[in-house]
Amino acid sequence: MADSTRVMTLYDRPLWDSLERQHMELQKCSHCGAFRYPPGPVCAACHSLDHEWTAVSGGGEILSWVRFHRQYFDDHPVPYNAIAVRLDEGPILVSTLIGPEPESDWIGRRVAIAYRQHLDRKQHVFMLAPT
Repeated sequence: MADSTRVMTLYDRPLWDSLERQHMELQKCSHCGAFRYPPGPVCAACHSLDHEWTAVSGGGEILSWVRFHRQYFDDHPVPYNAIAVRLDEGPILVSTLIGPEPESDWIGRRVAIAYRQHLDRKQHVFMLAPT
């Protein structure tokens, strides 16, 4: 099986540090205000090098989902739900949806960020928001 050990870079270390504090922060362009994800050296919208780390609300909407029944990593037991989430601030993340069994009406459902310990670090996961 594959190794799911996280490799941190200069650009994403502040993101993982914010997850440890259980308050996700993403890069936000100081010039145009666009959020950057994944973190990187340049704004994709205006090519500015300037940014600040800004807390995000943790709310979002499910764009897509899949339920994995095959185990690819020793530390990710199956089944689990992978989702694509558009955060209220705009960036799209791939994460895990914890909680209920999948339903066909998940697309467009609101989610809220949560945090869980995974190996030696915290990671972001999402839960369905109350309707």
